[in-house]
Amino acid sequence: MYKFVQEHGRTFHKYKEGKYFLPNDEHTISKFLLKGRLGLAPVESPGRVLDLGTGTGIWAIEFAEANPDSEVLGTDLSPIQPDYLPHNCRFEIDDVDDDWVHSHKFDYVHGRYLLPFIKKDWNLVFKSIYDNLNPGGWVEFQETIIYFQSIDGSIEGTALQRWNTLLLQGIQKMGRSATEALRCKSYMAEAGFVNLGEKKFAVPMNTWAKGKDQKAVGTMQMVNNLEGVDGITMTVFTRALGWAPADVEQLVVDVKRDMKDRNIHAYITVIVAWGQRPCIFNTSEY
Repeated sequence: MYKFVQEHGRTFHKYKEGKYFLPNDEHTISKFLLKGRLGLAPVESPGRVLDLGTGTGIWAIEFAEANPDSEVLGTDLSPIQPDYLPHNCRFEIDDVDDDWVHSHKFDYVHGRYLLPFIKKDWNLVFKSIYDNLNPGGWVEFQETIIYFQSIDGSIEGTALQRWNTLLLQGIQKMGRSATEALRCKSYMAEAGFVNLGEKKFAVPMNTWAKGKDQKAVGTMQMVNNLEGVDGITMTVFTRALGWAPADVEQLVVDVKRDMKDRNIHAYITVIVAWGQRPCIFNTSEY
């Protein structure tokens, strides 16, 4: 499982090969959007923390450093995390779709860029999270919705729009949904979580938007788009839509051109949702 899969020049996980179809690229925008915070849930000194789909492990490591009394576990399909870690941080190879077998419950479960790649019924995923949280514990997800929109119709008829439509169709054919995370708060409510919260961010595709902060986040988003579009497009279009690699490469050339075009006023949505497992009170004490 430590031997990564090489496919079309990109590196993917070996464990349960093909399940997560984004390459092992680092995500860099969430902390900027959250103004330096690692999450929005009102978590206070959690004892045990679980970071689902930890990726490079950067969130788990930073959380462990900021909370030295917490025990942080990061799980992922890829063993790409660094070897030198804070004393209170560790990683395991695991799949959120499998049955959960953790020996102790958690006080905070965090996930980022994960939900669209889960094949299990989302209700079962949130039930697993609920069952593995201590009373009063929190769950939080940060998700990017891979759906480009424009504020003025400038995306209409572009290669970017065609690509995005086909991408969503391909992801659906692979048994996932790239937009279902918009209902994350509803899934939490159905699972029994309370004190729900949600915040959405409109992230410009490049530097077209006005304002220093918008241009800064637009620059980061454009870099992420340009670095990630090859891997996800080649994976989804060849596996799900039956495209030849050469045709995918030609489309990606046009899509990258559009992603850098400041005349296309496109944006994507980043959503953060959180909820709390209800506290249990012993009424006999009152």
